[in-house]
Amino acid sequence: MRKILSIDVGGTFTKYAVMTGIRAFKIAVKDKVDTTKTNHEDFMESLADIFNAHDDVEGIALSMPGLIDADKGICLASDAFSFNNGCCITEELKAMCGVPVTMENDANCAALAEIKSGALADVKDAFVLVFGTSVGGAFVRNREIYRGAHNCAGEVALTLKNSISVMSDKNFYASDLSVKFFQKMCAKSLQMQPDQVSVEMVFELINENDDDMLEILYRYAHGIAVKIYNLQMLFDPERFALGGGISEQQSFIDAVNDKLDELFEKAPAYLPRPEVVACKYHNDANILGALYHYLKK
Repeated sequence: MRKILSIDVGGTFTKYAVMTGIRAFKIAVKDKVDTTKTNHEDFMESLADIFNAHDDVEGIALSMPGLIDADKGICLASDAFSFNNGCCITEELKAMCGVPVTMENDANCAALAEIKSGALADVKDAFVLVFGTSVGGAFVRNREIYRGAHNCAGEVALTLKNSISVMSDKNFYASDLSVKFFQKMCAKSLQMQPDQVSVEMVFELINENDDDMLEILYRYAHGIAVKIYNLQMLFDPERFALGGGISEQQSFIDAVNDKLDELFEKAPAYLPRPEVVACKYHNDANILGALYHYLKK
């Protein structure tokens, strides 16, 4: 029986699972800790601490945000974890823990999980959008991750909202369409602090037909639909899969599809309307995809 530690580093939490199996793997242990964002040394130590808490682990599979050179195990660039830029995370962690380590971009991990046995198992070309603290993207071409010349293919979070504003974080796509921003909009309407408002709370109100929360959801979904429309025109995938914890909410998927329908009703008739579905594995997609990336090495 093999035992592999799969770690998904997020902007707020670092989720991990001990995966056990031979051919098919299952989650034996799953938990999360607050993500360490002080400096590189503390960050690496936090990953080693997770490993040291579990016995007989043969290797570590990492899912990380940012531009990742998966072949070399280097974090090329990450806004949220700039202290890791240029660092060979896999070699450092291997030296600390004494086991093989692999690393892949988090959205690419989600795509790998969905290609393997999830919402993209029956298509060749697809696009994955993962909504969380930021927005991750991955383009799947002929059932493989398309990385581009500089490992930044699919980085939708860094696309600009418009050409008028200056280059800044506030003009990046992720600033308005992350789940974090959605929660802020809802919190403002509810006259609460963002950390007091959970996605589950908001969708309880939405499912009760709360007018204010529904209006915010459809405004949020409109921005996502516009991005999907543009990506469809650029890459023409067969299917879009939406991931992250919010993708478990059917109301979210329905709202995006409703807004996409509105766009395509006004578009030229010959343009293909993409299929949009939820990722099968939701919040576990990155953990599973990191494992699949490890097993391919």
